[in-house]
Amino acid sequence: MPVTLPSSRLFPLSRRHVLIGGAGVAAGLVLPGLARAQTRLQVTEGNVAPLPIAIPNFVAGSPSDTEVANGVAQVITNNLKRSGLFAPIDQAAFIERITNIDTAPQFANWKSINAQALVTGRMTKQGDGRLKAEFRLWDVASGQQLTGQQYFTSPEYWRRIAHIISDQIYERLTGEKGYFDSRVVFVDESGPAQRRVKRLALMDQDGANVRYLTRGADLVLTPRFSPSTQEITYMEFGQGDPRVYLFNIETGQREIVGNFPGMSFAPRFSPDGQRIVMSLQQGGNSNLYVMDLRSKSTTRLTDTLAIDTSPSYSPDGARICFESDRGGKPQIYVMPAGGGQAQRISFGDGSYSTPVWSPRGDYIAFTKQGGGQFAIGIMKPDGSGERILTSGFHNEGPTFAPNGRVIMFFRDPGGNGGPSLYTVDISGRNEQRVPTPGYASDPAWSPLLS
Repeated sequence: MPVTLPSSRLFPLSRRHVLIGGAGVAAGLVLPGLARAQTRLQVTEGNVAPLPIAIPNFVAGSPSDTEVANGVAQVITNNLKRSGLFAPIDQAAFIERITNIDTAPQFANWKSINAQALVTGRMTKQGDGRLKAEFRLWDVASGQQLTGQQYFTSPEYWRRIAHIISDQIYERLTGEKGYFDSRVVFVDESGPAQRRVKRLALMDQDGANVRYLTRGADLVLTPRFSPSTQEITYMEFGQGDPRVYLFNIETGQREIVGNFPGMSFAPRFSPDGQRIVMSLQQGGNSNLYVMDLRSKSTTRLTDTLAIDTSPSYSPDGARICFESDRGGKPQIYVMPAGGGQAQRISFGDGSYSTPVWSPRGDYIAFTKQGGGQFAIGIMKPDGSGERILTSGFHNEGPTFAPNGRVIMFFRDPGGNGGPSLYTVDISGRNEQRVPTPGYASDPAWSPLLS
């Protein structure tokens, strides 16, 4: 049993059960009398000094658990480092070796290496074959435990446990939800540029656990995640007109939504997952439509002689942003979700495309083309505060992390090469390439699994 030590506050670990094979995590008990965090990272739009954090290898319940215990600590380290908000300290600098997480660390040892936060943990194989994961997050300055949890799962899901723990640490120290326990669907591309094979693929947000959802026999484009379920919609070109499919990731089942001549982008879901909004071309123009997924009834939202495309719902479902050339060149517009008067919100030089609303509702991300460059940027829903995050030869297809803090996009260098995935913080900092087995494009970020 954990004990309370005079030099620090050590709380019992709250318990969470990870559903074996499933996506959900049942909520655990609230920690009683949880210490107020003195170590807290202030996340702003300006430069952020990464928080020094120490993450020793987790204690192994038995020698056979050592590999998993070390692996969990490494995944947590990589997640927090990649976020750009944390600076994990090299384990070679550690003075103390953690051997028992039920006793308080010697905080002077961690202060001396400039650690402001400390993570301790343990991985133990249970008699019934399940894996028990425990962790504690400590404020080094005050010697107080900030949070602690224990989880049970099947051993093959140890990486997912590491992502869940990463989210707990991220949220406790930043005050924002994490995004590590999430997945990305994308288009995997292989082969020469003239005969590229495109398959739908799914991976963890850090590039691990890649699996393929289609075989590559038919061309697949623009997958989109439902904001409410682990379900995607994507477009497939077979022998005839493009078809739109719904694919349930948990069951592997897919169903056809319909054939849509003239469609160039897959539809996007409404926040409740009950409707999809799409653009359909008729002659030289295209307009926006919404389809109810239960009744399959379709309602027209715009009626112009322009090209209206790339619609995306606001997280409250009240508005839609979209791209239109009704003003002469592609710009971003916002209108009520049921149709009606549209307001132009982009006024910079160049053309704007692929708008997507942040899950937080505070920004709309876009691709901006001009001067031979493709830039990824964000602006507020009223068009103010436009900010370019990154630019290059060909950047496209922004998608937000579930907490709205990070954007993933793809970059194609041209020539004989192929596209790759990248992430960038909404502050414009911390651009990083995301590892994939081959070329990759059209990413779409899932909601949090837990």
